[in-house]
This record gives sequence, C-alpha cells and structure tokens, in this order.
Amino acid sequence: MSELKQGLDLERIIFIGRTYEEYIAMFNLTEADILQNEILDCPAGACSFTAYANQMGGDVTAVDLAFAFEPEELKIKGLQDIKHGVEQVEKVKAGYLWTYFDNTEALKQHRIRALEDSTADRLQHPSRYLHAVLPELPFADDSFDMTLSAHLLFMYSERLDLAFHQAALLELMRVTRREIRIFPLVDQQSEQSVHLDPILALIEQEQWQTEVCTSSYEFQQNANQYLRIYRP
Repeated sequence: MSELKQGLDLERIIFIGRTYEEYIAMFNLTEADILQNEILDCPAGACSFTAYANQMGGDVTAVDLAFAFEPEELKIKGLQDIKHGVEQVEKVKAGYLWTYFDNTEALKQHRIRALEDSTADRLQHPSRYLHAVLPELPFADDSFDMTLSAHLLFMYSERLDLAFHQAALLELMRVTRREIRIFPLVDQQSEQSVHLDPILALIEQEQWQTEVCTSSYEFQQNANQYLRIYRP
C-alpha cells in the first residue's frame, strides 16, 4: 500500500453520490452552464455528474479525497455505505421530503446508479478524477470557470470548524474564475449552518458577491437553497 493510502482509512470515508439529474436540479444548472464553462466538482464523491456532463460535451473535473483508492475498491465501499445510509434514512423518514423519491427503495436505486455510472467513467477516463483534500487543491489560480460543491461545507458544521470552512472556501475561490455554487446551507439537523454568516462576511471581504438561490431540489428538510458566489 502506498504512503498516500496509509494516511487514509477507507472505512472512515463515506462514499456515496448523487445522480446527474440531481445535480441539475440541486444547482439549477442549464445546458449552457455545462457546455460553456470549465467546471470543477469538489468534493465529487460517487456522483455521476462528471460522467454525463462530459458525455454531453462539457469539460468537468472531479476531485475527492476518496480517489486515492482504486475504483472497484471504492465501489464495494460505496455499496456498503448506500445500504447503511438508506437504513438510517428509513429510521427518520419524517426528516425528509418524499417528492423527488417515492420511497427508500427509489432512493437506494438512485444512489446505486450514481455509483455505478461514476465508477465506470472513472475506469474509462481516469484523468477526470483527481485525488485531493481540501483545503489544498492541485490547480493553478483561475483554473475553472465554475465550481460546484455539494454536501460538505455547511452540512458538516459540527465536524468541520469555521477555520476549515474559511480555508476551503478561499481555496475554491483561488481556483475559480467566475462562480461557485455550494449546496445546501443547512447542517445535518436541517438547521442553518452556524458558519454561514461568517462565511458571507469573508466573501464580502474578498470582494466577491453572493446570492442565496432556491434550489429545484429538496430531499432533506429545509435543504433547498444553494449559495452562489461570483465575481462582480
């Protein structure tokens, strides 16, 4: 095992993802957004957005700490995590809106499809999938027109402190030319993240602008907004 893998414990990594269709709804993305921008998905997890957007003719790069591990190894872990995650959702179904998914079986099938599609694409196009760990990314300044970041910042406010949020956002801003979208703005208890207001202050200090946008996607209760951060 490489030194890189020795520094990471696969069992501590949660490897699940959303489908391309979920990303479109989550971030209110248009076809023009995909075809006219170089896009970074960070962290990408087992999401299939990179696979389908590139098939459409887009230019998307996926980054995740889990990409230190081989695709098939991650697929096995992903299937385990999907099973566990769906079991946990089943216990607290009232905390979710059952409009996008009819039931937990439909949720499971979406998660499996995203995992299988992303795994297949990584096997075929490994250069699209890069290992990196926020708040340090292996890209030059202004490498991407648009960055998408889902289910890390704000969502894990209890585990990731304000200093991490600030450093991660500054790094995303460094590598992004035009616009960043972060989803959602709530923590795991479906409450607005305690880090949101300080992050908004940091963005203003850096002389970028912000807009809180209503998403077309809501599964977790109150997780129906994303933060759009853009250069004036």
